[in-house]
Amino acid sequence: MAALLWPLALLASFPVSSSFSGEPSSSSSSSGERRFPAWRVSRWASAALRHVASGPCPERGGLLPRAQCQRLARLSSSSAAAASQGAAPAVYVSAPARPGTKLRALLPDGWGDRASAAAAPQAPSRSHNASGGALSRPAAAGQDAILVLDPSPGASFGHPILLFYLDFNVSPRRCRSRDRLYLGSYECLTPAQRNHCENQLKRRPGRGKGWSQRASGRVRREEAPVGLCEIHFLPTVVAAQDPKHLQNLHCMNLHGFSLCPQPLSLVSSSSTAAYCELNKNTRRCHRQQLPMYKSCRMYQTCDHAVLIAGGWQEQVTYPHHAQNLLLFYQMLQRNGFRQEHIKAFFANEGQASVAVEMGEVHPATEKLAIRSHLALLCRSLHCADSLVLYLNSPAASDGTMLLWDSNRNGIADPKERYPITELLADLENCNARRVLLFLDQSYPGPLAKKLRASRRHPNVVLVRSNGATTGGSAFAEFWAGLQPDQCLLQHILPVGPWSAVLASGVPAQLLNVTLAGAPCHSVPPLGEEERQRRYQGCQNLPTMLWYQSRHQQLPQEDE
Repeated sequence: MAALLWPLALLASFPVSSSFSGEPSSSSSSSGERRFPAWRVSRWASAALRHVASGPCPERGGLLPRAQCQRLARLSSSSAAAASQGAAPAVYVSAPARPGTKLRALLPDGWGDRASAAAAPQAPSRSHNASGGALSRPAAAGQDAILVLDPSPGASFGHPILLFYLDFNVSPRRCRSRDRLYLGSYECLTPAQRNHCENQLKRRPGRGKGWSQRASGRVRREEAPVGLCEIHFLPTVVAAQDPKHLQNLHCMNLHGFSLCPQPLSLVSSSSTAAYCELNKNTRRCHRQQLPMYKSCRMYQTCDHAVLIAGGWQEQVTYPHHAQNLLLFYQMLQRNGFRQEHIKAFFANEGQASVAVEMGEVHPATEKLAIRSHLALLCRSLHCADSLVLYLNSPAASDGTMLLWDSNRNGIADPKERYPITELLADLENCNARRVLLFLDQSYPGPLAKKLRASRRHPNVVLVRSNGATTGGSAFAEFWAGLQPDQCLLQHILPVGPWSAVLASGVPAQLLNVTLAGAPCHSVPPLGEEERQRRYQGCQNLPTMLWYQSRHQQLPQEDE
């Protein structure tokens, strides 16, 4: 009897390309890709959701943060109502182009580049790796299918998602374990976590030196584990032997789950289709992407802005990214910032849809140009009066910004990511009068922590959300209402969700001005004409002040 059932299970494991009620998203799927029927994917997604809801929601080390895990547990019993309210997760699934082809999931941080394996925390064991992370199961050659549930569809990445591996032709005995779930029909579901996260069983001593050696009888202080094992980005799912790394993951509209988010339609504003490597001097790269020589002029100081927005890939670039960029750009112009002093970096090759309203928009792939421009503004004396940065790129849990997947390999290479250590190095001892850093990202905590402890950023103010942002345009819409005569401090205080973080020793007076640096409570009050002439846009510097600054800068350059 078992011999008769096995061929049926084998046939059931192959993807089916016939029509089905669930509509896949047209954002990213290779031509000729086979699709699973909607009823089958819905069965997988429902089983995965029940599996998460039936298990415990630990404080740390679970598949999701505890609050989000508990919310899904409450919604699992009424998925239809949750879907109507937009609270149910969106469903992504991948199927191999040919039966029998294995799949791998690649994440921007590099995990998954090896042969995929479930890395859920194991039972206590004597063997742990050198980094302290729990050991994973033995790696396989790949998976037959990959399922993703996004609890926050449409939100900016990163944010925690649920990733599951599906293996076919697996007997109930082989699938039976602590973390794996047997679905019937010889299908086995395995939840996945980061492969090298913090060991949840490890005890951590307190930060204070000598705590355990103080008074006798005191207990050694221990801190809660700080590791994050959740997956925060939509993976790039590729065939095991595919050198082109074509994305096989697509979203499906299923009954009882949220509708698929609609990506922004990206249209390049440049005729150059080939990607230009910034570190190669070739003929096709013979074009000045960012005219930095116009940024600083003699005998003049100006207000400058750098805007970085967009998704990591086409699949996760949404209309609100372009909307946020446009809202902030319009607010800056209303506050006196000149168009040539607002450098915007968005997605790949700049986008015509945004450039129509903003003028020239540079691609976010130009990390070298971004850092060189910031270095020019910060190292030149009296070049920048107010330097405004607006950051709306996807961010990892450690605060690292992801600019764009230029080579489409699904992994964030050094030139495709902008860590907070590099950002703080670019803004260190900046010569601008004030640096206002507006952080509209998922994980503002790491940057706020480093800035609060820094003594090398005496004029940097970080404006961020009090909690992790869930996407959308709430932050940009709030700051879009800032008026030229409005004090920054007065704009922040009446609203609870936003807060400012100052570096160590930074006076709060940096916020007691307008965005262009005009005083808020001058006596007599400044008129509109005087405010525009003395503070907004650009102002001419006295010749003596310019030459004094040049004499101060030349010895520094010689050193």
